[in-house]
Amino acid sequence: MIKLQGNNIYLAALERQDCAKLYNDTEYDFKNSMESILFGYSIETSDDWYNEIQKLLRENINIRLGIFLNSGEVIGDVALQGIDHKNRSCSVGINIAKIENRNKGYGTEAIKLIIDYGFGNIGLERITAETLEINIAAQKALEKLGFTLEGQARKAIYFKGRRYDKMHYGLLVSEWA
Repeated sequence: MIKLQGNNIYLAALERQDCAKLYNDTEYDFKNSMESILFGYSIETSDDWYNEIQKLLRENINIRLGIFLNSGEVIGDVALQGIDHKNRSCSVGINIAKIENRNKGYGTEAIKLIIDYGFGNIGLERITAETLEINIAAQKALEKLGFTLEGQARKAIYFKGRRYDKMHYGLLVSEWA
């Protein structure tokens, strides 16, 4: 199994049982909600997610890896999404399942590892990310990794009875070195 090793975590392929565990472990942070809650998904849906991960990997569009603690426990996933090989670009996305594992630096470390892989192994030259204006933690993590705020779509997202700006970030390979 190929692993991208960090200090506190590693990234590796998600197996079917990992997808089921992430589905089972995912917690919604009602106190600090940053995205819509999706009710009604059953654990069986995790099989569909696993199959989608494999399909998009075969189509060379997405690379989605599990985020594992060094002990081997899967705690989330991170992805290079919508890979555009012609323009050498994509976006990055991440999820940490349990609230107790958030805000510990695991997400930042995972994004760093997958960006290194994208720029160093795939030949990407630009990686983007989006977040809501209220997700200050994500903005700080992206800026810490060298992403530049390139703009915002004003009042683009309706969430929790309000409209929010969507923040657009970008990182060039020349800025990563």
